[in-house]
Amino acid sequence: MRQQDVHGELRARLHEAAEAHEPDRARILARVERGMAAQGRTSHRATLPPVFGWVRVVSATAAVAAVLGIGGYAVASAVKNMPTEKTVAVSPTPSASPDATSSPPSRTAAPPPPSMSSKGSSPKASATPSPTPTASATPAAPVAKSEEDGPLWSDGSVDPHSNDFWAQSDLTLKTSRQLTALTVQLKVAETGGVSDTGAWRSLPETDFTQTVTEQDGFLVYTWTLKPGSKVAVGEWVFAGQYNHEQGGRDAKNDSYTITGSADGKQYAVTGDFAAHTSGEGDS
Repeated sequence: MRQQDVHGELRARLHEAAEAHEPDRARILARVERGMAAQGRTSHRATLPPVFGWVRVVSATAAVAAVLGIGGYAVASAVKNMPTEKTVAVSPTPSASPDATSSPPSRTAAPPPPSMSSKGSSPKASATPSPTPTASATPAAPVAKSEEDGPLWSDGSVDPHSNDFWAQSDLTLKTSRQLTALTVQLKVAETGGVSDTGAWRSLPETDFTQTVTEQDGFLVYTWTLKPGSKVAVGEWVFAGQYNHEQGGRDAKNDSYTITGSADGKQYAVTGDFAAHTSGEGDS
């Protein structure tokens, strides 16, 4: 039998004995009376004061009570001092650290290597590199040197209807071939009070974009043929109109430049506003 079971059984019996103990009061009182009777028969009974007799009775009663009390205290002390079965709080067994016992956290699998051929050759590129872009095949615009170039012929003049406050500069273009691209630029020198009052051309307006700007002391008119439009064979006029200071205006510093494309080739003409002899372009 385990020690804890023995202690438990003993403690239970002691508790039962202490609770079941009852002092026999009648027996105790009888013994007290016998003692008092015996004391009365002695020769000294007459000499003792009555008070001493009662003191002895009380003392005897107290002694009995003390004996009973000490017996109960002894039982209680024995029960109290018995080793009791104590409940010990036990901490739960700590779980092992994940770092020590558990498997390491899963990692994202690395992407598979590029597929290799059966002979272990290097992986092929996913796409064929794009070829290096080549330079544009559009040739540079030719430098205009004179009033004629290939199928183009040109002339610049001040309109005879100009006056002391207003003037119009006319550009005449003749082409013996159909043009698929055309840019006309008129530059009017700032001689004082020069300002734009309008512009026009003999070709359809919807075929061109037109701008007027001031650049480096010149009033610049520009007409550009829209993509997809064409200029037919013939003679065409482009005109710029402007105000100026009172008096005759000198147009010696005015100029123009015209570039055009025909049959996949580019041509360019230039000139001023001096008098020119009329001529025909090459056929």
